[in-house]
Amino acid sequence: MQVDLNPGQLDALVAIADHGSFDAAARQLHITPSAVSQRIRALEAAAGQVLISRGTPCRPTPHGEWLVRLGRQTRLLYAEAAQAITAATAVDLPVAVNADSLAVWFGDVLAEVATWDGAALKLRVEDQGYSQDLLRSGDVLAAVTSDPAAAQGCSVHPLGALRYVPAAAPVVADRWRRGESPDWAAMPVVVFGDKDDLQHELLRRYGVDSPAVAHQVPTTADFYTAVRVGLGWAMLPEPQARADLASGALVRLPAEVIEVPLYWQRWRLDSPKLAALTEAVRAAAARHLRPGDGKDGH
Repeated sequence: MQVDLNPGQLDALVAIADHGSFDAAARQLHITPSAVSQRIRALEAAAGQVLISRGTPCRPTPHGEWLVRLGRQTRLLYAEAAQAITAATAVDLPVAVNADSLAVWFGDVLAEVATWDGAALKLRVEDQGYSQDLLRSGDVLAAVTSDPAAAQGCSVHPLGALRYVPAAAPVVADRWRRGESPDWAAMPVVVFGDKDDLQHELLRRYGVDSPAVAHQVPTTADFYTAVRVGLGWAMLPEPQARADLASGALVRLPAEVIEVPLYWQRWRLDSPKLAALTEAVRAAAARHLRPGDGKDGH
């Protein structure tokens, strides 16, 4: 059965997915809530499926998520076509990137996009183990991820591996040293958030299920500062910590490094802006990341 999909109806569906309600979608589209409701009813009738779960907030159903992704893809292609004709429309590029990549190497991508006309980068900061979910839902058109298996409708490009080293301020390393090794169970640890398992992965290798104290600092710069001032130890990106390790402001703990393989996944669309973004990401990764895959991390 062929489904007649109206672009205006897809826009209404995407707006509800973005804003969580019919009223908020109406404000974003500059139409009435009744008009949004009419578009969604018409789209659901054409699809023969319920596409929006009417709750608080409203969420796309699994069938609706497919059409949300189609709506975002259509919006990108329309924006590029309008830009080619009028040179007046900015093209949105929603991208998911993990916080450590943003701090260590993705800045080169930002510098490249800064030289472009008519592109609006929309970054979503998400752990690389979870960013593929944003691709599947259609919230982003590309993502830095640790998953080498391409999401449906996407292509995948290996970027290299980001190396993490166990590090602490000298006062922390000295206080919790037991002979030649740290007292992993007693030494406080700093984690980024609930999705950050990298420190706990290392602890499990030394037989520690749970540290005595686990501080949580959920911003990249403050996370690094917390380790540097002695709040606890953590796995730090080697490029970020290199200068402080060389100066002695931080010390490398006697434990294994962990290399986290990273991949770039993007929608398979014939989009010049998306293609250019992909080249910028791959070039930046080649300058900063270690070649090849490493061990799984966060």
